[in-house]
This record gives sequence, C-alpha cells and structure tokens, in this order.
Amino acid sequence: MRRELPYFKIEDGFGGNQDWFSDPMMKLGGCAAATACDLSVYMALYMGKSDLYPYDENNLTRKDYVEFSKKMKPYLHPRMSGINRLDIYTEGFGRYLRDAGEEGILMEEFSGERLVSEAKEKVKAQIEDGMPVPCLLLKHRDPALKDFVWHWFLLTGYKEFEEVFMVKTVTYGEYLWLDLDRLWNTGFSEKGGLILLNNR
Repeated sequence: MRRELPYFKIEDGFGGNQDWFSDPMMKLGGCAAATACDLSVYMALYMGKSDLYPYDENNLTRKDYVEFSKKMKPYLHPRMSGINRLDIYTEGFGRYLRDAGEEGILMEEFSGERLVSEAKEKVKAQIEDGMPVPCLLLKHRDPALKDFVWHWFLLTGYKEFEEVFMVKTVTYGEYLWLDLDRLWNTGFSEKGGLILLNNR
C-alpha cells in the first residue's frame, strides 16, 4: 500500500526551504516555522484555505515564501532550546490559524513516547485524510540521521510492504523516504513526536 500527497514546488525546491530565510536566526532555527509555512501553502492550494497564505498560491515564488516566513516568525520564533516541545508548536501555529481567521483546524499532540505501531496508524490515517504531518525529532543514535536531529519536518506520504513502513519526509526543499521504525526508535529518552491535524 502506498499513498503520496500532492505537493508544490517553489523554483527548484520541493516545498519551501529554510536556507532561503534572510533572518540569520530563522535560517539557523526556523524549521518549525518552515513546516508551518509549507502547511499553510499546502492547505491554501489543496484544501481551499486561501486565507492561510497571504500571497498568490497559484504563483509561488521564493521571494513571497521568504516574506511569509517573516510573518510566521512571531508565532514560531527560534529560541535558545529550539521549539523542542509539541505544545509550543500547537500553541504557536494555533495562534497563527486563529489570527488568519481559520477556526476549522484542530491539532493533537502525539508523543514520541508512544509505540511505533500507533505512530504508523496515525500517519497512515492523516495521509489518507489528505493532511501532511509535522514531525519533531530531537536526539537520535543513528549518525546518518544527523540532519534530522533537533529538527521539525513534514511527512507527506507512506508506503507499506511486508514488515516495512516508509514515510516521505520533506525538509530543506527536498524529500527523502525513511523507515519509520528507524526514525521513531531514537535510542534516547528525550522524544519528539507528531502533530496530528484535523480539518473538521
């Protein structure tokens, strides 16, 4: 079984790219804001929620995306410890949604301490409902995942075969398929988790 959500390109990027940000702190620690920007563009494009992206969603440009990141910064701004808790994300992005006049999106925090089997079911349900999944990874014992450490990114697809459950991760204007078991089992007690969104 396999499902990938439609997605958007900005110039050569698959989605937006944190490296484009002009603010040095946002370029360094604006990953949560970048996922929120991408989510907003996605919902404007594919869910008819044009109020969430204050530019032309049918003519996406790098310049507009960078300007949008400046508007998102007050809601999910970089801080010393990063946006290292799920509730910081839901509170910040929730405020953005309300200020944009969007009352129909509900968010639920799904802790990285939950079982990976539960995470697979949640990711599958979200993707089947047409909703990308913000994901926070804190520490990880696998050095090959160093680019995902202390980082927010989006899950926009899954493919399941035999005992393997892969997820399509989107960050820095690129996508990469990763084994969710590998991603979820970090080897550390300090966990991240998922944000589950529901368009009621």
